[in-house]
Amino acid sequence: MARRCAITGRGVQSGNNVSHAHNKTRRRFLPNLQDVSVLSDTLGSIRMRVSAYALRSIEHNGGLDAYLLKTSDKKLTAEAIKLKRRIRKASAVAA
Repeated sequence: MARRCAITGRGVQSGNNVSHAHNKTRRRFLPNLQDVSVLSDTLGSIRMRVSAYALRSIEHNGGLDAYLLKTSDKKLTAEAIKLKRRIRKASAVAA
């Protein structure tokens, strides 16, 4: 299972542990990924693996549908763009 957010694409970063003696050893900074069911107004409940940052962004923008429709495709992953397309199609059918 990839350590990558399904919405924002945030993944593992690398850096250094620096000791008091200034010795440097490589380390990994893992994203805070959560397996959650995100509620969409048009599609219902969707299971996905997202970062805590993405969850906060979704809540701040008023839900998954509002967040995806408001965010440009450049900032979204391929999976999120497909989901955005499904939401647009479902809302057009409902209207």
